[in-house]
Amino acid sequence: MLHHEPLSEYIEQLASKQPTPGGGAAAAITAAQGTALLSMVCRLTLGKKKFADHSAKLIELLDFFEAKRQHMIVLAQQDMDAFQAVVAAYKLPRITAADIEIRADAIQLTLKGAAEVPFELFENCYEIIPTTYLLSEIGNPDVVSDVVVGRNLLFSSLLGAKVNVEINLSNIADASFCYEKKDFIETVMLKYRNKFVNLWK
Repeated sequence: MLHHEPLSEYIEQLASKQPTPGGGAAAAITAAQGTALLSMVCRLTLGKKKFADHSAKLIELLDFFEAKRQHMIVLAQQDMDAFQAVVAAYKLPRITAADIEIRADAIQLTLKGAAEVPFELFENCYEIIPTTYLLSEIGNPDVVSDVVVGRNLLFSSLLGAKVNVEINLSNIADASFCYEKKDFIETVMLKYRNKFVNLWK
């Protein structure tokens, strides 16, 4: 379980030929790191007199970031579990007509689950990113670079989540399910199209 693994062990597993953890889990861990940096900036700002006017908002942001950070770790594990469920579905027997139908239904169900996890990651990154611009304004300027790094990690996770949603949608037959996910992602990407060339600001 990722909650209890040393970082070095996770990295070794990521570099190995085993299928999990893979890109989906890595995107979620990256988002957790980005969010952790935002929490750090809040903590390095709170308690300083010159930022006292923003204390209430900083505390609110810190609580928000900490809840999201923990959730990202959960999503990383869920991504691994969802992939294993897809693999198991593809391994189901296909001897009889009934077997084939059961297998096909299981594949579709697990692919939806595998799409939902990165989609949730995408939604979470989208929710967090706007708060980083506020934190840049009210946070301790001595650590503003950490806000930018955190934001860039979240943008990276957003893009990684997008790819992982799309790869699963490509094999899902439910058109309305696919449309809903694609429409939201396209709307977000259109909104941020200019941000991707100015990530250092």
